[in-house]
Amino acid sequence: MPSGARKISVAHSPDADDAFMFYALATGKVRSDLVEFEHVLRDIQTLNEAAAESRYDMTAISFHAYSYVADRYILTTSGSSVGDGYGPVVVSKHGLSPSQLKGKKIGVPGMTTTAYLALRLFEPDFEARIIPFDEILDAVQTEKVDAGVVIHEGQLSYNQTGLRRVVDLGAWWKQKHNLPLPLGANAVLRSLAPQLQRECAERLDESIRYGLDHRQEALSYAQEFARGIDQNLADKFIGMYVNHHTTSMPPEVVESAQKLLDLGYENGLIPQRVKIEYV
Repeated sequence: MPSGARKISVAHSPDADDAFMFYALATGKVRSDLVEFEHVLRDIQTLNEAAAESRYDMTAISFHAYSYVADRYILTTSGSSVGDGYGPVVVSKHGLSPSQLKGKKIGVPGMTTTAYLALRLFEPDFEARIIPFDEILDAVQTEKVDAGVVIHEGQLSYNQTGLRRVVDLGAWWKQKHNLPLPLGANAVLRSLAPQLQRECAERLDESIRYGLDHRQEALSYAQEFARGIDQNLADKFIGMYVNHHTTSMPPEVVESAQKLLDLGYENGLIPQRVKIEYV
């Protein structure tokens, strides 16, 4: 640790796309003279809840959850996970139609996830059951719920267990608004000095670019977090969520994230209007 460097807690999900993004930071390929990063791995709903307590200096966060902590965190332009014509998938065992989700018991990965918000905008009337994201496929399979919202790698593997897609929420959002669906982002505490905020944002950007420039190396590392899917599927999944939208926050992502939060507010799902702000 360089003399005088500030320890920064950086929290992200233990899944393949986050592992790919943070590979260079986690393994020392990217270093900083100003900060020493201490990595914490937690599922996204846990991170959303921790953000409400300002627990980590830098954290992955759902765009939905950001609306509750925008007074204490500011987004970084790098590190967003965006589904461009694809996104969280609602699956069922017995082939429901989208209109049949009304009133159903649906497994969701957390009430402040963007997947939950998008589903409420798609179908306001359903009974939500909170289930850890990596247990939702099993819950649908064993019929503990009528349907489930699948995030992460399960979007590519659900059909291997015979489950059927009801609706792809990212495809629905694209069709309805002609915009990509912003799902997750990274954020830093507003209480950090501006110099440290910029340093965190720039080193994350450098880490993502390193992974994209050394894809096979970063993919091999990320494969350890891919929960049983083979390398081809892991590579496909990472390509879906670590791409040109991830290394910057282009205007269409900012526009879409703002629309998402505005609609959440207008439909009574978010308690106040929030403006998207970033370092």
